[in-house]
Amino acid sequence: MATIDILMPADQAEGTEATVGTWLKQVGDPVALHEPLVEITTDKVNMEVPSPAAGVLVEVCCVAGTRIEPGAVLGRLSTDHAAAVRIDQATTAAPRPVPAVMPSTAPPAAALGLTPAVRQLLKQHQLDAAQVPATGPGGRLTREDVLAFVAQRHVTDDSSVPDPAGRQARPSRRVPHTPMRRSIASNMARSLAAAPHVTSVFEADMSAILADREARKAATGAAPTVTAYVVKAVVTALARVPEVNSRWHEDAVEIFEDVNIGVGVATPDGGLIAPVIHGAQHLSLEAIHARLDDVTARARAGTLSQADVSGGTFTISNHGVSGSLLAAPIIIPQPQAAVLGVGALQRRPVVRLIEGSEAIVVKPMVYVTLTLDHRVLDAQQSNAFMVACVSALESPASAGSK
Repeated sequence: MATIDILMPADQAEGTEATVGTWLKQVGDPVALHEPLVEITTDKVNMEVPSPAAGVLVEVCCVAGTRIEPGAVLGRLSTDHAAAVRIDQATTAAPRPVPAVMPSTAPPAAALGLTPAVRQLLKQHQLDAAQVPATGPGGRLTREDVLAFVAQRHVTDDSSVPDPAGRQARPSRRVPHTPMRRSIASNMARSLAAAPHVTSVFEADMSAILADREARKAATGAAPTVTAYVVKAVVTALARVPEVNSRWHEDAVEIFEDVNIGVGVATPDGGLIAPVIHGAQHLSLEAIHARLDDVTARARAGTLSQADVSGGTFTISNHGVSGSLLAAPIIIPQPQAAVLGVGALQRRPVVRLIEGSEAIVVKPMVYVTLTLDHRVLDAQQSNAFMVACVSALESPASAGSK
């Protein structure tokens, strides 16, 4: 029988953990060329692996919940027509008669077709498969079903269990981790362990950017977002201090020529993703704004591709959109060397020199932070970058905002 391996795509972003989600086809199902076969979940994006050929799914090698590497064999597909016909006939034929007396050693019906991971969870929590509502394809019991059942049972059981001090425990509920949340947690912990994080704090006067936006609105009826101006300012600063656009290797620091800027976007399911503006050094402010609009909308709709979140060389966390004034340190997305944080815009009193005299005036200010990998960068490079970035924010025209 001619078979083809179904492979995990090799273009998975470095540092990303991937987990098998839901198989969209079951063994014996016919599939068409490029038809989605299985959903893969990462901390960055959910994607579907398409069928490499027309045929029949004959083997599933990685069940739901399995962590996988690029190039891993997910399953196998038969392209042999005769085999495909036999499988199709087998799946549509009348069921075999069931013996009147089942052998005493046979497992209960609810336990049939369970994956090793599900069996282990059931054993760990002393459960019978028949107790747990199954929501998987074809009524299959999944790992997530067991975890959800255990979490709900924990809430019920714990409501009357006293704590060690003899007091009644507070009501609570346990929410099982999604694959994306587990991957985010793993990546954050790994980054903090690998890179010594240091944060520098500056502030920027956003008066010029707000004035430029108002002028553009008056002239054309539309204006770029403040985030687009921040991306443009970062491009300017990276051109002056290219060492920040880099990554650490044990034998060298790799400095990138392309400026590929990831911008953090919160997703509706509580995750965080950073779609990348590739080649930002070649884009005008208007083009950056258009790219941001596109990837942000697709990030929130869950339709980003792996290419949209790969290849970043620097990241911006605009945490101020949710009201935060300052966040430090912001965990660096590995293997990048730094991440810029932008706080909420707030009108604050500041001292300015007006006609030779100091005066207190109210200005729209933001805190801007650079969290850096101290293996790669020292205060000299990081502060030079931040001075250039703040200067570009406070003088957007001179930074090339057109």
